[in-house]
Amino acid sequence: MIYTKKIHFDNYLLPIFYLSVLLFFCSCKSVNNLSQSHLLLVDSNAKSQVHTLYNKIKSITKKGYAFGHQDATAYGIGWKNNGSIYKSDVNLVAGDFPGVYGFDIGHIETKQPHNLDTVDFKLMKKLILKAHKDNGIITLSWHPNNPKTNKSSWDTTSTVKDILKGGILHSKYKEEYLKNVAKYLKQLNKFLGKDVPVVFRPFHEMNGWWFWWGNKSCTPDEYKRLWRETVTLLIKEYNVHNVLFMYSPNLLNKGQQFLDYYPGDKYVDLLGIDLYQYSSDEDYANTLKKDLAILKKIGNEKNMPYALSEAGLDGLNSSDDWWTNVLDKNIKDSGISWVLLWRNARKSHFYVPYKNQKTSSNFIQYQKLPHVLFLNDLKKIK
Repeated sequence: MIYTKKIHFDNYLLPIFYLSVLLFFCSCKSVNNLSQSHLLLVDSNAKSQVHTLYNKIKSITKKGYAFGHQDATAYGIGWKNNGSIYKSDVNLVAGDFPGVYGFDIGHIETKQPHNLDTVDFKLMKKLILKAHKDNGIITLSWHPNNPKTNKSSWDTTSTVKDILKGGILHSKYKEEYLKNVAKYLKQLNKFLGKDVPVVFRPFHEMNGWWFWWGNKSCTPDEYKRLWRETVTLLIKEYNVHNVLFMYSPNLLNKGQQFLDYYPGDKYVDLLGIDLYQYSSDEDYANTLKKDLAILKKIGNEKNMPYALSEAGLDGLNSSDDWWTNVLDKNIKDSGISWVLLWRNARKSHFYVPYKNQKTSSNFIQYQKLPHVLFLNDLKKIK
């Protein structure tokens, strides 16, 4: 009213004026929100779909936590996807798909046609696009071969110092390994004209000894440099802008160990931890409580989402109610965005029940818990 008296707008111009003012303030609000979101992400040029994914990951904890499975639609007990089927052991048992899909891109660095678990990379791309279309979340781990020996990730020959900037193998790491990784990550786009955002989790379990980037093969400072240089090259050199970066150590011997290899907030979007069961249910329950409490504290201090990035009991040879009385009981109030169970390779190596496996009935009960979010639940979170 004050403005109309001073400016003497004609009546037909008033609605346009008010609409312009409204759009101006909404625009400012949107820009402010986007700026705040950008400050949270490693990649200041991240695609809008990455911001959407990040906000979705944060929103999950308001409902509970999402359930995930490694290679869920690539293979299972007694079957393998040849490109003509789409199923998962999770769906065959519980009638729903996981909300989080894990895949590994180990061997992409050497231009192999399939990854270290024999999943064809072209098929993997299709499975990732399908999971994204269904509103699932995709997380990618990377088990690269040792650049010095060309042997597997489990060859602990000291290598990291040689692939850092100035090292004798830096060119190989940059021009072969990372270039091939970047090419694959950038192929995960143009789905309905949009890029497919993924959570990338390289060089995990660095506080263990079993990988060439582990604690017996490189120093914490070398690891931090490796992480920072990798992230910088992917973003700045190779223009990869559809990725969130997750840092995920293995189980902890002491609380401060979580950050021993931490490269800094400017290089990490999400936090994770890998916790497997190797002994009794009671011991695993204590491990989950202790380590997830540490993860929660650090995540809250840094205002970062966090997840149980790998978990499970190989063979599920413990109590029949393991899903509800061991796993869920000890993670449901931890604040995690998801838990990712490892892969179903064969009957001697699996982490999710197949039909008629002894924990399958309890898994169905677990799937029905209101705070455990499978794909149909995750579709409701935008």
